[in-house]
Amino acid sequence: MDTRRKENGYNEVAEKKGHPVVKFLKKFWGISAWMLELIMVLSAVLGKYSDLVVVSALLVVNALLSFMQEKRAAGVVEALRKRLQVNARVRRDSSWQVIPARDLVPGDIVRVRPGDIIPADVKLLTGELSIDQSALTGESKDADKKPGEMLSSGSITRRGEGNVVVVLTGAKTYFGRTTQLVQEARPKLHIEAVVAKVVRWLFVIVGAVISGVVVLSLIRGASLVEMIPLMLVLLMSAVPVALPVMFTVSMAVGSKELAKRGVLVTRLSAAEDAATMDVLCVDKTGTITMNQLAVTGVIPLEHATEADVLFAGALASQEANQDPIDHAFLIAAKGRHVFDNVSKVTPVSFAPFDAKNRRTEAVVEQNGHRLRVMKGAVRTIAEACGFQPPAIEALEARVSAAAAKGYRTLAVARGPETGAPALVGLVSLYDPPRPDAAQLIATLRDLGVPVKMLTGDALPVACEIGRGVGLPNIRQMADLKAGNQTIDLFAGADGFAEVFPEDKYTVVKHLQAAGHVTGMTGDGVNDAPALRQAEVGIAVSTATDVAKGAASIVLTEPGLTNIVALVEQGRTIYQRILTWIINKISRTILKASYVGIAFVVTGKFVVSAFAMLLLVFMTDFAKTSLATDNVRPSKKPETWNIGGFITVSVVLGVAMVGETLLLLLFGWSHFGLATDNNALCTFSFLMLLYFAAFSVVSARERRWFWATMPSKTFLAAITADALTGTVMTFVGLPGLKPLPWWEPLAIFAYAMISCLVVNDALKVAMIKWRVPNAVAKKPEAKAKSEPEAIAQLKSEAKIEPKPDAKAETPSDLTSLIVRRAFELYERQGRQAADSLLDWEQAEREILKAKK
Repeated sequence: MDTRRKENGYNEVAEKKGHPVVKFLKKFWGISAWMLELIMVLSAVLGKYSDLVVVSALLVVNALLSFMQEKRAAGVVEALRKRLQVNARVRRDSSWQVIPARDLVPGDIVRVRPGDIIPADVKLLTGELSIDQSALTGESKDADKKPGEMLSSGSITRRGEGNVVVVLTGAKTYFGRTTQLVQEARPKLHIEAVVAKVVRWLFVIVGAVISGVVVLSLIRGASLVEMIPLMLVLLMSAVPVALPVMFTVSMAVGSKELAKRGVLVTRLSAAEDAATMDVLCVDKTGTITMNQLAVTGVIPLEHATEADVLFAGALASQEANQDPIDHAFLIAAKGRHVFDNVSKVTPVSFAPFDAKNRRTEAVVEQNGHRLRVMKGAVRTIAEACGFQPPAIEALEARVSAAAAKGYRTLAVARGPETGAPALVGLVSLYDPPRPDAAQLIATLRDLGVPVKMLTGDALPVACEIGRGVGLPNIRQMADLKAGNQTIDLFAGADGFAEVFPEDKYTVVKHLQAAGHVTGMTGDGVNDAPALRQAEVGIAVSTATDVAKGAASIVLTEPGLTNIVALVEQGRTIYQRILTWIINKISRTILKASYVGIAFVVTGKFVVSAFAMLLLVFMTDFAKTSLATDNVRPSKKPETWNIGGFITVSVVLGVAMVGETLLLLLFGWSHFGLATDNNALCTFSFLMLLYFAAFSVVSARERRWFWATMPSKTFLAAITADALTGTVMTFVGLPGLKPLPWWEPLAIFAYAMISCLVVNDALKVAMIKWRVPNAVAKKPEAKAKSEPEAIAQLKSEAKIEPKPDAKAETPSDLTSLIVRRAFELYERQGRQAADSLLDWEQAEREILKAKK
């Protein structure tokens, strides 16, 4: 193996990465960079070389900060890409195992199934496949492949399954490419569109202020050349200089946190989408249930025995597929020694499960005779055996009692290779609900995200499972198909039963037509359209490569725990970016209006172009630390309609303009600012700096600013920003004259009281008036944590005899059996499905305890 890998290398195509120097130089191209460069040219023309040096340094620092932060975000994406990779089922050392496709070498035998991405150029050995090569050739029609034909790397298996041998890997493949599940394209975020609209209006406001100042200056005889640098800086104050860095860092930090909790994002915008999700459709298997199917009962028919039923069912299963149902049959057959003292059986052909025929089928040879075996849905197998409708209905009525307990019943048949087979028996399977499912569904509901269960199981089975996890109202998929697409049928339903994989796309479209932001979980190739259509497509931990490629989120662990983390993290990111927007609007209004109105009143520019430029960059980049701030996620889905918050921002901006002008008036008459332009510039610089620092401390909370403690990184950045600016005024930079120590202290105290007392009270009142839903109400009762919920379930599973206990319904007994079975499952070390096979032990204990 090592020799072949050394000779052929890893199965990957080396990614061409841009040179870091070129990426860094691109930071000097853009609106913000152009404005700075124009100011540099004007400074050189006017002979202000000190300004030229400082502005040049700011331009370089801006480029460095942006470059380093984006490199950090790119590192997070690269780490996600390494964790989220295409896998392959390969036969090595006489056993089937799952390995990264990157480790394949020529000569490896690989098993491919529907939904798999062909990991290398391979030759089909056994089976017949239908392959989608549209991504490679542009041909939309699926291509049928037979043994001996080649399959190209990157194509998708649509139907059929078989074994292939690896021929070429990596760059040697025909198309010279490998498929990556992490999408490199950065889609436009919803919030970016909102911010772009806000920035346009800010430009209009600042532009109007500048126009008024220019006209008045010309009337007063001021030099236009002297005014241009300050006008450019004021205009640049409306430019979201740190916006790209803020968004990228927020998404990257959020994605990194999610990765630690078992949630991998395939695009950085996925967490943002999760913040607005208001309904979540989930698969039953593996998400609500444990995906640990076990045989709980065998009903032989006619002259067959239990061993005959399990023998035929196991022959109609394929170990290489690692399918949960196949696995349950094989484990049950081995556990009951069905294959002991039986003549050798040679597989001839195998037809895997297909959503259309709803069965698996195999032809095997034993003692020179060929035998046809199949297992699948009761109605499907009964029809294949030639049963008439009355007989089929009688058979389904026979299994209805098991269905009422949540058991899934399959039929097993066998017969000659040609002709109708004979029904040999029924097998009951059970996939117990996850012990934390009910609590997590309730948690999501409290977060404003109702969970809708989708399952292919029959309605009685789905209803029983649903009742156990708090989803009592389950309906048939046929009801949704027959209903009006503009009516929200989901409003009165907790889920749908008898759902085919392709029906999920219909469900997503229906929910979106009713105005919902939809989340959808999926695992198979047929789920890909629904995952791609949903705003939040979630591939579960057992998903196929195609499903992972179509989804924006990939879970690495089963259950709903990670989805709760996704919702909370998405809303946290949203709140951080919203804080940035609120503060950006209010501060832009403050800077432009303060300079403009002060000029109209005093006839002087109260702050220099250099000081304003310094202020813009210091405060904007300090606020990128909001990406790590402590935020309490809201208790309901977010919305991109932030008109109410924009109103709050404008009011806060106007309030700060009034406060700063009031302090300027006081300083003008008491601090001697009227006769000292340099002192006036320093006074205005410090005032705007301190107002910027304290205003963001207030803006980060929708309630009183002390409701939550800021993060250490955020506090450190804001403190460093204020201290650096203060020190700069004492150093004596161009245009900044040192002030007596008590003047900066007085300005500091005034800004703190204005922002954290007056404006904070104004903010709280405005939010209660304009955005009343933004402040989450305190819950009446504290929800139990996940460990507490599991502990409670375990304690309830320890049944004690109760002499006066009333007879319980089968549903109640089933719930107790589930809990006891899970306790046994944990006690035995979570050993696959083996421990669940002893379902009868849990049932015996419960029945004995109830006597």
